[in-house]
Amino acid sequence: MYHIVINGCNNVKVEGLRVSASGNSPNTDGIHVQSSSDVTILNTRIGTGDDCVSVGPGTNNLWIEKVACGPGHGISIGSLGKEVEEAGVQNVTVKTVAFTGTENGVRIKSWGRQSSGFARNILFQHAVMTDVQNPIVIDQHYCPDEKNCPGQVSGVKISDVTYQDIHGTSATEVAVKFDCSSEYPCSNIKLEDVKLTYRNKAAEASCSNADGTASGFVQPSSC
Repeated sequence: MYHIVINGCNNVKVEGLRVSASGNSPNTDGIHVQSSSDVTILNTRIGTGDDCVSVGPGTNNLWIEKVACGPGHGISIGSLGKEVEEAGVQNVTVKTVAFTGTENGVRIKSWGRQSSGFARNILFQHAVMTDVQNPIVIDQHYCPDEKNCPGQVSGVKISDVTYQDIHGTSATEVAVKFDCSSEYPCSNIKLEDVKLTYRNKAAEASCSNADGTASGFVQPSSC
């Protein structure tokens, strides 16, 4: 399971950490943060078979900076919405990060079922993607093994998410995917200076139930 868990904590600083596990080792998240506030993760290199950093319910004021991720599933907020009554995630900054050969880059995911959870005031800034399968993704239809959630919609409310200065290469044609809840669409999603390519050409974007703006140079062009 997780290498390091920060749960129910305040004022935590993690710096200069090295986490290493095989890329095919299941559920080996590097650092998991939940029910905690004022957590800082700096100058850290993580390679695992799951998320490099995962962010669970009840996280507030999380700062992640200068983190190298790969192999792994990227930096993920979620999965959220597993419980009907659930604390939200807010005020998260992820900046100056690098992803190499990962499954995802910056990701927000929630279960496809009802919940009081939310994710808001999120900033992803200065990220470099190298051969990443899903560089930018919001997935609100997470339903492993198709149990307890087929056909349902996510109740998790995602808002005020900014992607700023995200560059690099995608390993798949669709580099930006916003698959949001039909009942609670993603709102105020901002893309600023995003350039992602696939095989030396502009990558594509796929969006559903997402509202927001794009500014500066944005490639793939916003939905």
